[in-house]
Amino acid sequence: MLSHNQIWEALDRLAERHELTPSGLARRAGLDPTSFNKSKRLSADGRLRWPSTESIAKVLDATGASMEQFLAFMRPDAGRAEQPTRQQESTFPPQGSSIPLLGFAQAGAGGFFDDGGFPAGQGWDVVEFPAAPSQKAGVYALEVQGESMMPLYRDGDVLIVEPGAQVRRNDRVVVRTNEGEVMAKVLLRQSPRSIELLSLNPEHPNRTLELSDVDWIARIIWASQ
Repeated sequence: MLSHNQIWEALDRLAERHELTPSGLARRAGLDPTSFNKSKRLSADGRLRWPSTESIAKVLDATGASMEQFLAFMRPDAGRAEQPTRQQESTFPPQGSSIPLLGFAQAGAGGFFDDGGFPAGQGWDVVEFPAAPSQKAGVYALEVQGESMMPLYRDGDVLIVEPGAQVRRNDRVVVRTNEGEVMAKVLLRQSPRSIELLSLNPEHPNRTLELSDVDWIARIIWASQ
């Protein structure tokens, strides 16, 4: 059984993973900044206060963490964030306080990515990243263009994606095909031969793609809306 302390410890560790305070984590999730303060974890009469499932769902969505990762933070040995097992190489200059930004149409034109879907070449604009880029080497941003991703993403929203990250069912992802089509979808299913994608806009059809037709797939870890 999960304990009150384990739940709050997991939230604190998730905040630390993203170099945030509990207040910063709540703010990023669109919650009252005081929602996760230590003073809010007990009522005035000493009764335990628990974070709601809705609050946890908003935190996972805002940070790109899965429920499995959140549960892992409850282990006693879950301390610092794991270090990457390998460094992805890219021809894009080292990232500082900003990350590369490109429009979906430009992304489809090609020439901006290496074979792994990482930033490459020239012609990128830049955008400020809400967390330290050193924690997410290789991340970049795509600017939504048009209404095909409504109501979740609107024209002008910025999606920050992480190439090379493990993607799981129900993750929001950006996919680029070998033909240069770039789309943001929800990953419904992935088999050794194909992927099934759920459209964010009910007016647009779902897609099934052969993996041989996919240039790269990257997980959406944050969106400015």
